Amino acid sequence: MTDEQLPSVLPETARTRHRRLREQGSRERALLDAVLEAGFVCHLGVVVDGVPMVVPTVYGSDGRNLYFHGSVASRSLVASPEAAVCVTVTHVDGLVLARSVFEHGVNYRSAMIYGVPRLVTDPQEKLAGLRRLTEQATPGQWDYARRPNRKELAATALLALSLEEASVKIRTGAPEDGDGPDAALGIWAGVLPLNSSWGEPEADPLLPDGIAPPAHIAVRGNTRAG
Repeated sequence: MTDEQLPSVLPETARTRHRRLREQGSRERALLDAVLEAGFVCHLGVVVDGVPMVVPTVYGSDGRNLYFHGSVASRSLVASPEAAVCVTVTHVDGLVLARSVFEHGVNYRSAMIYGVPRLVTDPQEKLAGLRRLTEQATPGQWDYARRPNRKELAATALLALSLEEASVKIRTGAPEDGDGPDAALGIWAGVLPLNSSWGEPEADPLLPDGIAPPAHIAVRGNTRAG
């Protein structure tokens, strides 16, 4: 790991150049960080044995690297150590319902990260990366639950992907046909928001009586997710 900060502006490369809907694209690294911070599940695109695969997995970000579980990707790394992957994170914020089906859309926040991942073998970085994964999903859980032992660490494949080459797209707002010919149709148009929230914690049926959820879990009940 390195403490060197990445540039505040995302570099434009052949893979990250916005070719469609350029107005929804951004090169601000702060927006990339915000999209990543809002979630904990990504989709990993990788080629394994000549066949493309897209695998959902959990991740954690430290602002320089994206850490994720990667048993499938680690297989690919063994076969093709220089093979690039693409990781995507998407949040759906609502349906954009226009006057015509052609103008329908989605309000969303998304990020795509490209590069060649590396298998994390340094014990300290591996622990730090796994902590990122755990804390990304449930802040406070790393210090509450039992941490992985040597056997568990050896059985866990953790990969790191630099956030140097990434692309961000965000769409917000209303339909875009309000000032066009279809405005005279008398059809309702607008946005149907999508809000995700955490429910109340549900105890393991085998949990002994008297063990209540810790504060860092209980406080998240009925709060917004993402």
